[in-house]
Amino acid sequence: MQEKHYEVAVIGGGISGTALMYELARYTDINKIALVEKYEGLATLNTKATANSQTIHSGDIETNYTYEKAKKVKPTADMIVNYGLMHGYENKFLFQGQKMAMGVGDKEVEFIKQRYEEFKTLYPYLELFDKEKLKEIEPRIIFKEDGTPREEDIVAMGCRSGVYTTIDFGAMAVSLAQNAQNEPNKTCDVFFNTEVLGIEKVGEKFYLKTENKVAISADFVVVNAGAHSLWLAHRMGYGKDMGCLSMAGSFYLTKQKLLNGKVYMVQNPKLPFAALHGDPDIMADGCTRFGPTALPLPKLERYHGLKSFPEYLKTLNFSGEIVGIFWDLLKDSEIRNYLFRNILFEIPGINVDLFVKDARKIIPSLKSEDIYFAKGFGGVRPQVLDKTNKKLMLGEASINPGTGIIFNMTPSPGATSCFGNALRDVKTVCEYIGKTFDETKFNAELLKI
Repeated sequence: MQEKHYEVAVIGGGISGTALMYELARYTDINKIALVEKYEGLATLNTKATANSQTIHSGDIETNYTYEKAKKVKPTADMIVNYGLMHGYENKFLFQGQKMAMGVGDKEVEFIKQRYEEFKTLYPYLELFDKEKLKEIEPRIIFKEDGTPREEDIVAMGCRSGVYTTIDFGAMAVSLAQNAQNEPNKTCDVFFNTEVLGIEKVGEKFYLKTENKVAISADFVVVNAGAHSLWLAHRMGYGKDMGCLSMAGSFYLTKQKLLNGKVYMVQNPKLPFAALHGDPDIMADGCTRFGPTALPLPKLERYHGLKSFPEYLKTLNFSGEIVGIFWDLLKDSEIRNYLFRNILFEIPGINVDLFVKDARKIIPSLKSEDIYFAKGFGGVRPQVLDKTNKKLMLGEASINPGTGIIFNMTPSPGATSCFGNALRDVKTVCEYIGKTFDETKFNAELLKI
């Protein structure tokens, strides 16, 4: 069997893997890089446009972000915009638009007002929209079916124009791989239809176990394979203190354009990134897409049958600690009722009528005949279970044993953080294999400093 050796092998051809490949090719003196993808193309799972809300999560309207977290997230979101502008992708897969976070009722209204005062220094473009202004710029969130304004007080914080809000992450992933391959004097090979079944370290080399006739080896390996990252880590004996709960998100689409921009709601702190939001879908002529829902799903991949069910069972890493985490979650009535309601959102015949009741908080005039279940939309987000501390880990997780391999799990908003996460890994890779990272060039191009 022929062996192809690389300095770095990246497993996973989604936005995280391609961002890492691009940064390695453009900003380091690493010359041989492999990107290994199990399917026939890049971004076929959670990165594709139908699997996520196409949102650049910069922290301005995500009400579950604290000010300190927003300060950390904003530069990573800015990198995406800077990359797009540098390569001329505006209005190709990077778009400007209106966006806002709305508060309904006295409690939420006061929350939005206080948040606006705190966050406007970090995001100078933010405006505070009262009910009268919202009638003008986003009328459907104000007026009921009979044409009268909703009774509750309502305000929103956001921007009307001049800010990049929306992106096709799938198209961006393809561009990242192409631009990496266009870097002069670099070998950036992409292997499609190459499923990694295991990784073995022999001496100083890592060998990827695949069914292909080419043996791929590398000095350093980064696994950006979604929920399968933890599955591969467990196979090597790493991350045994973690389990994985797969959460699937579904969407509903309207039959016509109803919103002028992105409309987010105030998040429940117990359920971050669970509140519904409405987004003009760039793949559906601007029709509004509502979601995501949240459904526990015993698979690592949503639309590939039951193939990943056995892998899910292994990655769940079931034990008494896992049972304890589930019990702590389900004994909370808010979380329990939320999960049960989201299961009902998947049942044909009753799902649309139930979903409309929730979505009317955004558009009070919405009717069941206005929307339909977006079949084939959505994906799976790996939520990591911390067995040591017996809790659900919200956000991203990374396993770095210091042996020349890294395993990353990047649920939402991992796509927005792709350049920031890649930067962290690039520095680790360069230090480990004795290569140089051109921080000056990186800062000038992606951070604009």
